[in-house]
Amino acid sequence: MALISKNKMAFLTGAISAPASTDPLFPSWEGCNTLIMSWLLNSLSPSIAQSIIYFDQAFDIWIDLKERFSQSDC
Repeated sequence: MALISKNKMAFLTGAISAPASTDPLFPSWEGCNTLIMSWLLNSLSPSIAQSIIYFDQAFDIWIDLKERFSQSDC
């Protein structure tokens, strides 16, 4: 709910991607990305958080978690 209410869901859907590090908007993007990564890491068990701590983007963490925990129809 916090992601939607804070208007940050686009970071996880890929609708907002990382700008070039020289882009004037990069510091703002980086701050939001880091905040979302922190929210995600703090919502996980320590063992799972340890396995994704080296990702650079919230989107990549989200995709990893989605692939890891999604259930397929058998």
